[in-house]
Amino acid sequence: MTDSEATTAATTGATYRERLYVTWYWWLLPLLAAVLLAAEVHLGYPGVRAWLPYVVLVPLTALLIWRVGRLSVRVQDGELWVGNAHLPLRYVGEVQVVPAKDKRRVLGPHLDPAAHVLHRGWVGPVVRVRQTDPEDPTPYWVFSTRHPDRLVEALRASD
Repeated sequence: MTDSEATTAATTGATYRERLYVTWYWWLLPLLAAVLLAAEVHLGYPGVRAWLPYVVLVPLTALLIWRVGRLSVRVQDGELWVGNAHLPLRYVGEVQVVPAKDKRRVLGPHLDPAAHVLHRGWVGPVVRVRQTDPEDPTPYWVFSTRHPDRLVEALRASD
């Protein structure tokens, strides 16, 4: 890709987009817990109170799981977007891919308290992006992504 193509791709549309949805098997346990809690209330009360917990708890649990999985990571219009936060690509410095086995080290004792972190436990790898804006006190961003190689490629193509 030439420099003009990379610039055009970075300024006209998304060069990378990913939604960090909750995988289907992570839905099972919370929904089962909601059904069991509703059944427990059902056993203790007759009438409306018997079926109302099912109508409230199961959809509420599904809504919460869906909302947690709405986070998106994208490179679009010359910016890196992670959720609602964005970083202009001109301030993207070193990009480091951290495999799932090493993310405890990166998110644990070696994490700078001023870092911007968006982590989802059901997503394996994380990416650490150093930001070079001298006016921003945030030293780097750490966030989850399922396809770190594609993200790094999109960030490098926008240089």
